[in-house]
Amino acid sequence: GKPHQENERLRTQALKKAKEEKVENSKKESELSRARNELETLRKQHQKLSKKLLKYSPFKRYLEDVVENSQFRYIEDVITYYKALVRTRKDLLQSQWWQRQLMEQGKVLQQQIRAEKEAEMLQCKNDLVQLEASLGRARSGVRQWEDHLAEAQDRAAGKAMELKSLSMAIQSLFQ
Repeated sequence: GKPHQENERLRTQALKKAKEEKVENSKKESELSRARNELETLRKQHQKLSKKLLKYSPFKRYLEDVVENSQFRYIEDVITYYKALVRTRKDLLQSQWWQRQLMEQGKVLQQQIRAEKEAEMLQCKNDLVQLEASLGRARSGVRQWEDHLAEAQDRAAGKAMELKSLSMAIQSLFQ
């Protein structure tokens, strides 16, 4: 019985070990598969970058010539200067855009003010016409009252003369 139990125990250990190795092998295979996929992706990326490098190699030579014939010491200085110029241009364009926006708002505001002032001027002209009409009526009223005053003064003068002549007649009667 003992050799049979020993065989059974060895068999279960072997099965357990085989199962662990199988799990470990599957992990390694999946890791290997992932690494192969990653390697393939990196190869494709390397090919793309190699093509880009060949495409841009004339620019590198051009930049080296620029550095050689200018105040710049390194290609990075040229690139930094270029980026600064691009930022400055962007800022300038944004500033111009804001200036155009402000100009448009100013024009709209100017038109509104102009319309308000024109309406105000029209109202003032209407008021002036009404005042001139009132002035004309007042002047004709003044003429009538001046005529009435002249008549009243004439009558008063006539009455004063009558009174004077009566007064003189009365004095001559007393004398």
